[in-house]
Amino acid sequence: MGKQIFSHKKIQALCVGLFLIGLALITFFNYWWPGIMLVAGLPLAIRQYLLGKYYDVAVTLVVFLGVFFTVQFHIPWKLLLPILFVIGAIYIFFRDFIESKEESEVEREEDLEKEIEEEQHKK
Repeated sequence: MGKQIFSHKKIQALCVGLFLIGLALITFFNYWWPGIMLVAGLPLAIRQYLLGKYYDVAVTLVVFLGVFFTVQFHIPWKLLLPILFVIGAIYIFFRDFIESKEESEVEREEDLEKEIEEEQHKK
């Protein structure tokens, strides 16, 4: 697990903004499917990267980009898509067993400290 780059609040604002821009683009170009897979997957991957969760980024990109490319390039999906979803599900199930719970507590404290520092600098 890497180091978080920004506070949760800033990361959330950035990712929601990217998601809304993506929705605007796929609406404008009328490219809903498989475009929605990019619109949902890329902000999620960016959020995970900024939080320092590099394994999550890899799994997210494999699943969402895998679905996008499968549909976009007419790859037979009856086998590939279930494999992609199972890979994502297995990782999600075992992620908490792999990561230490102590690290998540330390990360929460660091987040809180960053947010307090940001609030103090605003005043």
